[in-house]
Amino acid sequence: MTYSKARPAIAFFALALGCASLAISQTPPAAGGGRGGRGGQDNLVSPEIHPDRTVTFRVRAPQASSVTLTGDWMATPEAPTGGVIKMTKDDTGVWSFTSPPLEANMHLYFFTVDGMAIADPVNPRIKLRTRTSASLVEVPGDPAPPWQMQSVPHGSVDWNFQHSAVYNDTHEFLVYLPPGYEKGNTKYPVLYLVHGSGDTAIGWTMAGGANVILDNLIAQKKAVPMIVVMPYNGGTPANPPAAGAGRGGNGGAAFESYMTKELMPFIDAKYRIAPGRKNRAMAGLSAGGAATFNVGLKHLELFSQFGFFSAAGNISQFATQYPQLAADPKGTNAKIEVFWMAAGLQDPLDKAAKDLDATLTKLQIKHTYADREGGHVWPVWRWCLAQFAPLLFHKG
Repeated sequence: MTYSKARPAIAFFALALGCASLAISQTPPAAGGGRGGRGGQDNLVSPEIHPDRTVTFRVRAPQASSVTLTGDWMATPEAPTGGVIKMTKDDTGVWSFTSPPLEANMHLYFFTVDGMAIADPVNPRIKLRTRTSASLVEVPGDPAPPWQMQSVPHGSVDWNFQHSAVYNDTHEFLVYLPPGYEKGNTKYPVLYLVHGSGDTAIGWTMAGGANVILDNLIAQKKAVPMIVVMPYNGGTPANPPAAGAGRGGNGGAAFESYMTKELMPFIDAKYRIAPGRKNRAMAGLSAGGAATFNVGLKHLELFSQFGFFSAAGNISQFATQYPQLAADPKGTNAKIEVFWMAAGLQDPLDKAAKDLDATLTKLQIKHTYADREGGHVWPVWRWCLAQFAPLLFHKG
């Protein structure tokens, strides 16, 4: 067992899809601010990032009686996805709050106006979720961390659509292709990277910056060039899965069938994938970590390397769910080349990771457990991917 503990570094994450980046900085309005031109466009600035890494959030709601801000940097064990703080109203009807210095990273936040949760109306950076939306703010840092857009060769991201008989719908998924993919005939190893509950297929690029992280790690020769497949982990409520398939989510029968019978054959046929289990890895956050535990470890004929980021589900029940692996640690160690798990210290799911760490240590199964400050939030999961990706697909 290897145990490591890390603390957040000052970092700056640039949100990107493919090789494009959206700028967030805005020029502050003249004193007093206004609604703008005849069309009623609001020129309020929110969020406003200050040189000391404090951030001012604003929302115009003159008739509201109560407005709060929820932010992931305020996560606690009791509120692992983000704490809540009251905002102050000025005489123009603008509510505001200035944070303490934040970790240099991308942070998720939203407002609650008289009981209604809303994304920031004047911030174009939106974190889409299956039933709600929130906003994103990136706080810059120097030196640049792996999730910051840098001057390096950039890969691309394909947005795919595929009819799924399992889910009885059209499933979408994204595929990261490393720099230079389009110019040659090289075959690449593949990481299947799964999002969490309530998220969408674009979560790992929109909020996770997976493509930016891989671009930077590959350019720095810290990670081998690889393809990353980011599937949609779940079904459409209006179109239930086929009879007997289950709902999916944490890697039940539906997601297992979709992965092994539909998605993976599609990927192998469309992209230049290096053959064999040694060239396949699976990882995920939260429900995606549970899917990795429930599907990936079940199919060691397909996968050899695994990452569990704040994994949900019954991951501490390793010996019960996989008795053959538990009974033969030598054989298991020969089959599993990377077994890596981590969580934020303020995340209640860290306990399950620690329990699994203790179980695997007792069973003498090789693995790595790591943690850092943070709740059940994206700054932790970006760090997880940046730590995990360099471990993959090393020969010998």
